[in-house]
Amino acid sequence: MMVNEGIRAREVRLIGQNGEQMGVKSRNEALEIAARANLDLVLVAPNAKPPVARIMDYGKYRFEMQKKDREARKKQKIINVKEVRLSPTIEEHDFNTKLRNAIKFLEKGDKVKASIRFKGRAITHKDIGQRVLDRFAEACAEVATVESKPKMDGRSMFLVLAPKTEKK
Repeated sequence: MMVNEGIRAREVRLIGQNGEQMGVKSRNEALEIAARANLDLVLVAPNAKPPVARIMDYGKYRFEMQKKDREARKKQKIINVKEVRLSPTIEEHDFNTKLRNAIKFLEKGDKVKASIRFKGRAITHKDIGQRVLDRFAEACAEVATVESKPKMDGRSMFLVLAPKTEKK
């Protein structure tokens, strides 16, 4: 932000410390008014014609903005993506184990990327891998929604599941 002598415009639309409009003033006149009030002249809308400047305590303003940023950072939730690797010829017990792990991740609030790696000539049977991923998505349906449908990426196929959000 441009403050005091950093403001380059010749004239500014001035807003007083209590929010009242003071009209269009020259930069020097605005700086003088701010100095008399023991406050700073801060450019709040540099792209307006003429630019809008406000008389305020810049240090206090910066402190308030930093405080708001800290509060916003506290409230944000970080979503991790956990990966579950399957194979096209996965057995029932292994499938259930991977499914339990995926459901645990989803209940914790993480996204799950289920991937199948095709080895050797197995890549010629992509439909088998597709069926395994569809079955996996179906089994997770009560706790997750499919964020991206199964798709190929090189020799692997993957789908992304996101946890369902409860509407309150």
